Amino acid sequence: MEPDTPSPSSEAILSTVIPGEPAALRPAGQASGLKAVLWDMDGTLVDTEPYWIAAEHEIVAAHGGTWSHEQSTEMVGSDLMDAAAVLQAAGVTMEREAIVDWMLDRVVADVARHMPWRPGARELLADLVAAGVPCALVTMSYRRLAEVVVAETDGAFTLMVAGDDVDNGKPHPEPYLTAAARLGVPVEDCVAIEDSPTGIASALAAGARTLAVEAFVPVTPRPGLSRATTLDGVTVETLARIAAGDVLELS
Repeated sequence: MEPDTPSPSSEAILSTVIPGEPAALRPAGQASGLKAVLWDMDGTLVDTEPYWIAAEHEIVAAHGGTWSHEQSTEMVGSDLMDAAAVLQAAGVTMEREAIVDWMLDRVVADVARHMPWRPGARELLADLVAAGVPCALVTMSYRRLAEVVVAETDGAFTLMVAGDDVDNGKPHPEPYLTAAARLGVPVEDCVAIEDSPTGIASALAAGARTLAVEAFVPVTPRPGLSRATTLDGVTVETLARIAAGDVLELS
């Protein structure tokens, strides 16, 4: 007679390890290997991309240019100064610094009116704090916008690295390397949570284990990249498995 097979946990039902990866499925509850979590902000923690897109359309139209959905998609996750250069090419006759300031004013005002949290983000953040896992915010938005968001997280973030804190923005690895160094944690022991191709490239280039959560832009498979359709249902144990080397596909 075959021995009884235990029922799979909800974690095992929701996720798989991609074939060819050396790590096997591990039971939930092994969070000891999770040293830190590095959070992207726009599109990952808060759904601010519609605010940025509206500001892009407004500033380009004000200067007599045209702007498309495809152009907005290509800008998601970009360094703000790089984005300003693209807007100049679309007809905005302002200095890059002035474009960034104008865009930030619009988005900060929108966020102040309504903080658009991504599904499951606040719950996961609270669980990480309860588990004693340090969290850092790693965003290409400037500090004055990031501080508005961080102020609503009840002190959950140990530190932030903003777009005006680094010389090289995403997709360069500098933002994630800087955050890990300031936390005093090897970047390979961190899990980064991202949504955009630019941010994903930055986190992977830095050497962080990376979970991509689809938001405004589709997330395509990449070697070593875990993927989820939402943070709703993602747990501390899920991130611990990713930190341990599992590459997960989460529904």
